[in-house]
Amino acid sequence: PCLSPGDTSVLAGLYGPAEAKLSKELPDRAALEVLLRPKVGLPGVLERSREQQLRQTCEAVVLGALHPRTAITLVLQVLSDAGSLLSCCLNAACMALLDAGLPLCSLFCGVTCALGPDGAITLDPTARQEQEARAVLTFAIDSRERKVLMTTTKGSCSVEEMQQCLAAAQRAADTVFQFYRDSLRRRYSK
Repeated sequence: PCLSPGDTSVLAGLYGPAEAKLSKELPDRAALEVLLRPKVGLPGVLERSREQQLRQTCEAVVLGALHPRTAITLVLQVLSDAGSLLSCCLNAACMALLDAGLPLCSLFCGVTCALGPDGAITLDPTARQEQEARAVLTFAIDSRERKVLMTTTKGSCSVEEMQQCLAAAQRAADTVFQFYRDSLRRRYSK
């Protein structure tokens, strides 16, 4: 699936569960690998950091114990980045897991918030809004209880402001989960 909120788009491909290499095999669950490919060039430190965040988020919902000694590889290719890239990657990852039919305990979505110099919260900020922001927060939110599976912050904000951003992200998550439902309904009603 290809996901593009605004002008940011990420193509996701999921491979597996397949036979795992002996060195990566886990006896009690599937080994999940996430690869993030930038639009141009080779992956760097930022991509490796995001791969780890994405992998940990996916591992929180994938029922890997149902596929022990196997490997699942999720490849995310950035097609364009106009802001809110990590949340776009999270949403593309969840749609790929859903599309592949992997057993999940819940869904998740990514929401990015930018905190302006005046304290105003902007959801799904553009690259320019992210640069001008005092802080940029990205949350991975679970579909069952709207709890936070992962969060990352760039910049500084107070605890109160973080809670306000989280509340806004949790409200926005409902829209993303509805988008998932509508997308699946369109796909499987053909």
